[in-house]
Amino acid sequence: MTDILNTTHSKEVFSSALELMPGGVSSPVRAFKSVGGQPIVFDRVKGPYAWDVDGNRYIDYIGSWGPAICGHAHPEVITALQEAIEKGTSFGAPCILENKLAEMVIDAVPSVEMVRFVNSGTEACMAVLRLMRAFTGRDKVIKFDGCYHGHADMFLVKAGSGVATLGLPDSPGVPRTTTANTLTAPYNDLEAVKKLFSENPDAISGVILEPIVGNAGFITPEPGFLEGLRELTTENGSLLVFDEVMTGFRISYGGVQEKFGVTPDLTTLGKVIGGGLPVGAYGGRKEIMSMVAPSGPVYQAGTLSGNPLAMTAGIKTLELLKQEGTYEKLESTTSRLIEGIIQSAENNGIAINGGSVSAMFGFFLCEGPVRNFEEAKTNNSELFGKLHMEMLKRGIYLAPSPFEAGFTSLAHSDEEIDRTLEAFDQSFSVIKN
Repeated sequence: MTDILNTTHSKEVFSSALELMPGGVSSPVRAFKSVGGQPIVFDRVKGPYAWDVDGNRYIDYIGSWGPAICGHAHPEVITALQEAIEKGTSFGAPCILENKLAEMVIDAVPSVEMVRFVNSGTEACMAVLRLMRAFTGRDKVIKFDGCYHGHADMFLVKAGSGVATLGLPDSPGVPRTTTANTLTAPYNDLEAVKKLFSENPDAISGVILEPIVGNAGFITPEPGFLEGLRELTTENGSLLVFDEVMTGFRISYGGVQEKFGVTPDLTTLGKVIGGGLPVGAYGGRKEIMSMVAPSGPVYQAGTLSGNPLAMTAGIKTLELLKQEGTYEKLESTTSRLIEGIIQSAENNGIAINGGSVSAMFGFFLCEGPVRNFEEAKTNNSELFGKLHMEMLKRGIYLAPSPFEAGFTSLAHSDEEIDRTLEAFDQSFSVIKN
């Protein structure tokens, strides 16, 4: 550990990037706005590690924001991609790989009887919203404060992720007429949802949520919350949609819905199912999905959708995840990590609460518990920024925002967890003063 992290080349690269791209980045949260300092510019990744352009090595707990559940650049995924790329990067036509990955998704995810591949989680959520409205003949949708479903206009209402990180209200350029049909409620508040249904009879197409929140920090559903939403939507003739872009194949092989035993009508997926390549998907009951073009009138299309490289990486990643003991290892690794983090903070007199489920974790530097976005905003952001910098100095790469979940992978061993917890001990000791 050194008191000063040498990031000379990163600073040079980022300074150039500021003249080329808005904020110097291709996605806002990467800009380190909420933690201070200059972003780290990555050069390569492998297993649980990332190296920056200055040669510094970090234990990575972002994993490309979720996809790298087997570890970065897994050799079997890389080999499969090398073989696939010889056949071409994009077909723009049906390929057998789509069938194979579709079968794997349908077999794994309880709600999915048919699936459509797209190129991102945002695309999947845009398409599923259109489908919800078409199937029910209703325009309104309920989302939860702090839940992020991509950057489509309709969802940029009390959104989490980068919107929360940057402290933005709702994005300029989004017409009020577009968001007029988006209703919001606090996460974990069934009574608020009941009130919205009573105030908007026969007008709500459905409820969409992150069944475990990862874009307002890590927030889990309270007992009965998901079950209550399932009952409410059924009673009101509306659809229940789980946005499992982040949690799909990470919380369990069948996602949150398999682990918690609550089956939605529709599901959006991404991240893990592309093995690190751009991908998204949405799926659900056959009677609903049959409305999607060309089977039905609900139009959605994509030039690169179902491209052979993303399908290949996704297939190989899911094959690796199906191996015996995978999720037990992920659960053990992640629970040990978060328990150590909490203990370390408490030993240093720092308020903290947090938790984990399988290969996803998070913590807030405040008194807990945190059950919704409003409570998440009581996190000590200034202290988190200091912690983030101290951890970087010690070779640990955390999400550069208090409003993002963390991720472990199969490549994180006891050695990496030991080193990480040692770094937390040292960092908490520094920032408490």
